[in-house]
Amino acid sequence: MATDLLTAVTARYPQSEFPALWWQYRTWSSSRPLAGMRILDATPVFANTMAKYLALSAAGARLTVAVNPTLPSDSAVVAALPGLGVPVTSEPSGEFDIVLDCAGLHADVPSGFGYAELTRSGLDRYVASAKPVLSVDSGAIKRIETTLGTSDGFVRAMTSLGHPIPAGAAIVIFGLGKVGAGVAHAAARHGARITAVDPVPGQAERVAVKLGVTMSAVGPDDRALVLEAVEDAWCVVAATGVYAGLDSYADELSASSALLANMGAEDEFGPRMPPARALNGKFPVNFALPEPTLLRYLDATMALSNACAVELATSDLPPGLALPPVGVETELLRITREQGLITDEIDDLGGFT
Repeated sequence: MATDLLTAVTARYPQSEFPALWWQYRTWSSSRPLAGMRILDATPVFANTMAKYLALSAAGARLTVAVNPTLPSDSAVVAALPGLGVPVTSEPSGEFDIVLDCAGLHADVPSGFGYAELTRSGLDRYVASAKPVLSVDSGAIKRIETTLGTSDGFVRAMTSLGHPIPAGAAIVIFGLGKVGAGVAHAAARHGARITAVDPVPGQAERVAVKLGVTMSAVGPDDRALVLEAVEDAWCVVAATGVYAGLDSYADELSASSALLANMGAEDEFGPRMPPARALNGKFPVNFALPEPTLLRYLDATMALSNACAVELATSDLPPGLALPPVGVETELLRITREQGLITDEIDDLGGFT
């Protein structure tokens, strides 16, 4: 199985594109820390996700990939996986040893050892879990994907959809966490005027200093100022990390002339917003691309998710939410910096330590 996956991955990507996952593949091929363990992996399925499966397979995992209609995927890759020895299911049944989840969609799938969750929003579904739950989103590594990868993916997606960012365009960003900061980083580099709508006092100022950009700040409850910004906007970006986080503004957003772009894993515009009104049908706009986030930006995050599986399998962890071990994250960051393609980009943002 791993040989078929190995060919599929290395024919498409050089090792420098995925140094952390390649390190896991080489190391785990001999140590096999997940030998015989049933692993359910719900990471969105695209060509670059196969590099994640390669490492898990090398570790000896009995891997099953879960697909769900609420998460975008590449149908051609999904169809090809069984031929590469990777079973795919849309309705997981029975108990798995470990669930590597995304958006909390499989929080109700029984797991013997516990769960690892990729997203911040998905953690809400694990708050009362009786099993250990490791949050892949909460550490430094996820910032590579959500800040640098999002920045790159947002620009590529808008261009692909026929809307390259014009210099001087007004962009309103709801939510200024890691994803929103990535969008702000991209928009600023293209000369856009940025207004951030975030409930945390001082968040816009902190992000602006960190990124070296200029932006205006509006509180989400200051409805008049928010609507004034929306009226002037070329594009409104949803990046709150909350399902229906912009629902209270759905009518005004729908009636506006602004492009509407979701960059969250959830439908942040909410049920009252017609899918046709937003770019890519309210799915994250970068998921309109064949490769929504380039592998170089996903590598460390997917490797951390895999490492969480090993941690769950080999450590006696208490129930409830927890962070991955600091040492694991530090080692993956070191490999990414020393052997990958994005060292300069990491340094430009002040590092991720």
